[in-house]
Amino acid sequence: MQETRSDVLQGTLDLMVLKTLDVMGSMHGYAVARRIEQISDDRVSLNQGTIYPALLRLQQCGWIAAEWGVSDNNRRAKFYAITRSGKKQLILETRSWERVAVTMARILGSSRPTL
Repeated sequence: MQETRSDVLQGTLDLMVLKTLDVMGSMHGYAVARRIEQISDDRVSLNQGTIYPALLRLQQCGWIAAEWGVSDNNRRAKFYAITRSGKKQLILETRSWERVAVTMARILGSSRPTL
């Protein structure tokens, strides 16, 4: 069975962006998307139509802040950083996904299908 790059599971993008900014510090949107793809071993694919609306939504929630700066290739870019409120949200979302992961592991390990 061939593995392909997948769409982002609903509800995970905010967590991935917040975690990336928490670990990496201030980054522009393109760098955030590439870092998430890198960390996922290219199993997650993020395009501009996915990452920028998410960044805007997180900014409107007050979980990230943005300011204009100059990227490594000398272009004007908006840089995003996690806020104190965003760090609190990251903790809440991490705990929630950890509970989901434990629950799914229990369900998937509870019985073996017979062929």
